[in-house]
Amino acid sequence: MTGAERVYAALLERVGEAQPRPRIDPVRRLAELAGSPQLSFPVIQVAGTNGKTSTSRAIASLMRAHGLRTGLFTSPHLVDFTERFQLDGESVDGDVLAAAWDELQVPLEVVDAELAEAGHGRITFFEALAVLAFAVFADAPVDVAVVEVGMGGEWDATNIVDARVAVFTPIDLDHTSILGSDVATIARTKAGIIKSGSVVVSAAQEPDALAELAEAAERHDAALAVLGRDFALVDDRLAVGGRQIDVVGLSGQSYDPIFVPLFGHHQAENAALAIAAAEAFFGASRPLPEEVLDDGFGSLTSPGRLQLIGTDPVVYVDAAHNPHGAAALVSAVSESFTFAELALVVGVLEEKDVSGLMATLAPIAHRVTVAPVDSPRSIPAGDLQQIAEDEIPGTPIEIAESLPEALEEARGWAMRAEGRAVLVVGSVLLAGEAIAFARSEGWGAA
Repeated sequence: MTGAERVYAALLERVGEAQPRPRIDPVRRLAELAGSPQLSFPVIQVAGTNGKTSTSRAIASLMRAHGLRTGLFTSPHLVDFTERFQLDGESVDGDVLAAAWDELQVPLEVVDAELAEAGHGRITFFEALAVLAFAVFADAPVDVAVVEVGMGGEWDATNIVDARVAVFTPIDLDHTSILGSDVATIARTKAGIIKSGSVVVSAAQEPDALAELAEAAERHDAALAVLGRDFALVDDRLAVGGRQIDVVGLSGQSYDPIFVPLFGHHQAENAALAIAAAEAFFGASRPLPEEVLDDGFGSLTSPGRLQLIGTDPVVYVDAAHNPHGAAALVSAVSESFTFAELALVVGVLEEKDVSGLMATLAPIAHRVTVAPVDSPRSIPAGDLQQIAEDEIPGTPIEIAESLPEALEEARGWAMRAEGRAVLVVGSVLLAGEAIAFARSEGWGAA
């Protein structure tokens, strides 16, 4: 067992990240016993419903292009556990991760014992994971860490940081059983990452969400900049392999056209948000050097977001798992590709808005194969088939007992005519499983 595998196995013995506990004090206590590593570097923290990982990766890439050593913490991982912790754009070495985990054992034992004595559950998977990330970044050391919020904001385990810049991607309905049933309530929880004297940079939001962010920013004496009001995506054009965008930054600088090697208008908006976040970090009145933008976006990737994993036939994978994310995906596919027909391979977890997801995907679905996700939280394929038939009437709906079986069926269909392709969608776990399977089968693009 490698060092990273040993750490992951130990973390899996704790309550999983799908069942977060709305608390922050135990995480802060664990970090204090570990030397408060999260306070040893400046932080840009990213919250929201969709686009968090892509935006976080873009910000970190701009920081590296500016000459800073970066830490990047995102979740969940697609294939390898170490993807969650990146140093200068590379997944952390497994032995480095294991050494930091070993150093964390005594603090974990102490806090677990304190929680048990008080009648509370011990430190969870994600709580331990966040402190582990901060320890790795402090040991590196990094010049700046870009930290993606796990779920919510106010009580999320990452919120023990004192973020200099708080970034908000679009806020929509997701995890409603935990975060709340309306956008305002969800936004209020996410706004909890705003700290005193920080700078808040936000995507365009629904009025109720923006009102919550504005109220929290005012309460904490934090400057608030909003896309479309304080900085702008002036133009966004389809380009070979991505987008060509024109941006006016927080500084008022009209930047030269920038190539972003990602698909979809939503990725152009994420890129504009990342530029504003970087400007806010260095000082809003200082434009970013053009070479930083060119180098930062030139090396940008976003695994699991319209990622090509096979070419014969063409197979893409996307981690969209709620209606808002699916709407962005449908727009990106419709604008960026010219497939004659598209087969969807879909697997979804039980807490998601499955009907809304299927209805949103309907315009690009010429055929659907449903499959279970490799998780106890997966919706049974038979139930998913029924929902798909209700929401995408008139479209052939196939059922598979596993993702490999679903991929074999969909790829076989795609190879029987010109212009056909396959898209795997519905869950981050499903996306990761598809990427791993493509690599094991030697499809050559993953």
